[in-house]
Amino acid sequence: MNINKKSIISVLLNLSIAILVVSCGGNNEKSNTQSKLSGYVKVDGSSTVFPITEAVAEEFRKVHPKVRVTVGVSGTGGGFKKFVMGEIDINDASRPIKGKEIKKANENVIGFIELPIAFDGLSVVVNKYNNWTDYLTKEELHTIWKPGSTVKTWADVRPEWPEKEIKLYGPGTDSGTFDYFTEAINGKSQVCRSDFSKSEDDNVLVQGIAGDKYSLGFFGFAYYKENKDKLNIVPIDGGNGPVTPSEKTINNGTYQPLSRPIFIYVNPESIKKPEVKTFVEFYLENTKHLVSEVGYVALPDKVYELGLNRLNKGVTGSVFSGRNTVGVKIEDLFTK
Repeated sequence: MNINKKSIISVLLNLSIAILVVSCGGNNEKSNTQSKLSGYVKVDGSSTVFPITEAVAEEFRKVHPKVRVTVGVSGTGGGFKKFVMGEIDINDASRPIKGKEIKKANENVIGFIELPIAFDGLSVVVNKYNNWTDYLTKEELHTIWKPGSTVKTWADVRPEWPEKEIKLYGPGTDSGTFDYFTEAINGKSQVCRSDFSKSEDDNVLVQGIAGDKYSLGFFGFAYYKENKDKLNIVPIDGGNGPVTPSEKTINNGTYQPLSRPIFIYVNPESIKKPEVKTFVEFYLENTKHLVSEVGYVALPDKVYELGLNRLNKGVTGSVFSGRNTVGVKIEDLFTK
C-alpha cells in the first residue's frame, strides 16, 4: 500500500513537472517569437511629429524588445539633412520635402517613400494670464510676423490692447512648423521677422510663453493640448470668423489656414532591413489609435491603406512637394 502511494505520488510529481516544462516551453516559444526581430531603426526630424513617433516606438518595443528605435529631434530641415545623406532610416516631417532636398537626395542616390501619418492644427498661443486676446485674424498675424514689422506692443495690433511689448516665440528656421506658418501667414516659406526667440524644441517655447504674460507664439496642437493648463489658445479668423483649433475643427477643415498634414519619409534601402520595414508597417497600422492620445487628428483609414500599399510596392517620390498644401483637407491626401 505504501509502495502504491509512493508510486502514485511519483507519477503525479512527474506529471506536474512535465506540465510545467510544456507550459514554460510554450511561453519561451512565444517570447522567442516576440523577440526574434532585432536591430536598429534610426529616426530624426520634426519636434511636431516626435510625440507620435515616440508613442509608436514605445508600443513597438513591447512587441519587439530587441529592436532599438532611436528618435531624435533636430527639426524637419535638420532631419532631412541627415536623411538625404543616408544617415537615418526615417525622417519625421511637419512639411513636405523641398525641391532642394530632393535634389540633394538624388545627388546622393537616396530615394524616399512619402507617408502622411496625421493632421495637425498649428496653434497660436499666449500666456494663461492674457485676458485681452479674444482672437487674431490672418491679417493681424501677418502684421505681427512679416519682415520689417513695426509691431512692438500689443497696442500696435489693436489700440485697445495693452501698451506692453510683445515677446514673440517660434520654432527655429530648420522647423517644418516655421516653414508652414510663414507660408500660410506671410505668403512664402522662411519669410519672417527675425527678432523673436527661436527653438527647435517646442517644450522650450512652451516654457518661454508660460513664463511671460505678454508673450505670443506658435507650435503644433499636441504641445498646446499637453500644456493647456499653462497656456491660452487663440482662435484664428481666416476669413470666415474666428475658429479655435480642436480635433473637430482640424478634422472637418474649418480651422484655416493653419491646418496641415504631417509625414514620415522612409529610405527604401532601409526597408530591406526587416526591423525597419516591420516598424513602418506597425507605424501605419497603429498610428490611427495613437495620434489622438498625443493631440493630433487621425487620417481616414483609406489613407493608411494607401500608405501601406506605397510601402509594400516601394513607391518613391512626393505627392506634396512643390504644391501649396495650405488649406488642404484630409480627404484630398493622396488623391492629388
